[in-house]
Amino acid sequence: MATIWKKEFKNSKGKDEVRYLARVRRKGHKPVSKTFKRKGDADKWARDIESEMDKGVFVSREEAEGTTLTEAIDRYIKEYIQTRLKHPKRETDRANAIRSRDISKLFLARIRGKEIAAFIKEREKEGVSGNTIRLDLALLSKLFEVARRDWGMESLVNPTKLVHKPKAGQGRTRRLEKGEEESLLEKAADRFKPVVLFALETAMRRAEIAGLDWGDVDLKGSSIYLGETKNYEERTIPLSPRAKDILKGLPRNISGSVFGLSADQITGYMRRTVKTAKLHDLRFHDLRHEATSRLFENTDLDTMEIKMISGHKSMQMLARYSHLRANRLAERLAGAKR
Repeated sequence: MATIWKKEFKNSKGKDEVRYLARVRRKGHKPVSKTFKRKGDADKWARDIESEMDKGVFVSREEAEGTTLTEAIDRYIKEYIQTRLKHPKRETDRANAIRSRDISKLFLARIRGKEIAAFIKEREKEGVSGNTIRLDLALLSKLFEVARRDWGMESLVNPTKLVHKPKAGQGRTRRLEKGEEESLLEKAADRFKPVVLFALETAMRRAEIAGLDWGDVDLKGSSIYLGETKNYEERTIPLSPRAKDILKGLPRNISGSVFGLSADQITGYMRRTVKTAKLHDLRFHDLRHEATSRLFENTDLDTMEIKMISGHKSMQMLARYSHLRANRLAERLAGAKR
């Protein structure tokens, strides 16, 4: 049976306020209570809870209504990200960034599609890309699913499934124009030049190049092994003759690092070199796009083989390179062999 108490008190400003505490007791269930500003809301809530208990479909909302997103993120980092992900740093950083926002102050049960939509608009106003927002939403979606399945908050609705997500961006398409590679290499410092050449030859990411150790290099087998990648997937990259020559020309240092540069140092060298060479809007990641484009243009490797080299997560991500082979497809339609 439901019981409702009227509670009168003075708020922090000394003004009189009223709250209504509704409590429902049913045999076989723990007592459930909730406080409301209006008695009508308390009555309706109590009737709904009693009806669910009578039908045998009641699921306690108490934990979801008493846990903020901040608290849930802390628990998610500790119990899920840090224990189940092979490379937790990036997801931890993303979770903590969301944790610093106003939405994290809300109780989980209070977060609906409206609040998620407001979060998306807030991010868009900041100029964040659609891809980044989608990654934020993916983390929130996973958190809500973990809360429902593993934390006993079955009453939760995953609010990220109720909103229209921003479109995934097409990504940068900046390629090296005529003479830019020569200018870049001419102005590059001696220790940075082989990094540029290797990136153009292998399509490797900045972090992958920075993290490459000599123990991962098999010159005899013409390959390198990457145990840590952006997609959390191991991969082995075949080395072209030119890539092998670049590696053979490098000195060995005591740290075991192939290039002896961190990811941030690579970015710093790239920015200084681009500025000195007077190039416009060229980033290190553009070298990966250039290298992948060249694999499509200058080799007969099929898309799956290129995917194995570049480490793109899906075939769809490589679809934007397909136009680079339109002329070869036309030649094969005319009878030319692969």
